[in-house]
Amino acid sequence: MVHVSSGDDSKEKGKHRMIIDATAGAIAGCIARVITGPLDVIKIRFQVQLEPIMGASAQAQAGLRSKYTGFRQALTTIVREEGVPGLWRGTVPGLLLTVPYTAVQFVALQQVRQAAAAYGLTGMYSNPGSSPLISLASGALAGAAATVASYPFDLLRTTLAAQGEPKVYRNMWDAARGIVSQRGPVGLYSGLGVTLIEIMPYAALQFGLYDALNALVDEARIRYQRDSSRVQAFACGLLAGLFAKLATHPLDVAKKRYQVAGLRRSLRYGARVDAGFAMRTLAQSLSYIYRTEGLMGLWKGSVPSIVKAAPSAAITFAAYDAVLAWLLVVSGEHIREQQQQQRQSPKQSSR
Repeated sequence: MVHVSSGDDSKEKGKHRMIIDATAGAIAGCIARVITGPLDVIKIRFQVQLEPIMGASAQAQAGLRSKYTGFRQALTTIVREEGVPGLWRGTVPGLLLTVPYTAVQFVALQQVRQAAAAYGLTGMYSNPGSSPLISLASGALAGAAATVASYPFDLLRTTLAAQGEPKVYRNMWDAARGIVSQRGPVGLYSGLGVTLIEIMPYAALQFGLYDALNALVDEARIRYQRDSSRVQAFACGLLAGLFAKLATHPLDVAKKRYQVAGLRRSLRYGARVDAGFAMRTLAQSLSYIYRTEGLMGLWKGSVPSIVKAAPSAAITFAAYDAVLAWLLVVSGEHIREQQQQQRQSPKQSSR
């Protein structure tokens, strides 16, 4: 006997699925955050360094001294001066950022796609990669919603990761109090507008590419009758994260400058980002970085950023798929979804 859900029952199941999506997203994000934390710290140090990233000979010719001159040099310098824990600076606010960000992101993603399916824009159970516009739009909206929900933790994470030694702020709460006392509560949202401009194309590309790559892999698996499902999510997430980050990196550099504008860290890390930087528009900021630091200034930290973004996206997607599948089995949702899929697509199920 098939149970026909009432309106209230459907709403309850919808809430239950949202909780499952949020839980899977939060767990996946935390796993990726802890594993890739050191790469994030190195990336931030490069992005907020005003001096050029160059070799020793070039420095001597230009009369400039750069704190960090390369990926390996930055890694060894941070460990030597701040110890191994220095590579995980900002991990607590980073995790507090990750939980609401990935939870809201994956919930919003599923809700947008379900809404698109309800309006007949795509099949709820078809591969989202078959609808590129829906993939891009749902990714962009999910990224925007997640950013608004978690932004203060992003700013605090960046501040703590950038400050170096001696510490400007002892911990996350000290940093929050200091920023609020200097710039008011709005200071916790410094750079939010730029972040939304950055995150929407980034998330759109990330999820759009992920869906498109999955569709291509699915087609290849059917054609060549090969089972690569175990590595598919990881590989597709890896490539999607790499290309999305590469395309939007200059916006991330500008965002980090907004977030640490006025931070009075030790001058041994180089010139500080002036508080007035936060008053510039995004176009002015990008133009200023280009004029004063050259084209490479817009790509500072791109190596650790890409090295981090690719595995982070891969781990997040793979962990999300694995945790979601487990939670659906535990809750029995997978059985209901299969039954509903058979009702929605009887021809496909009979093949």
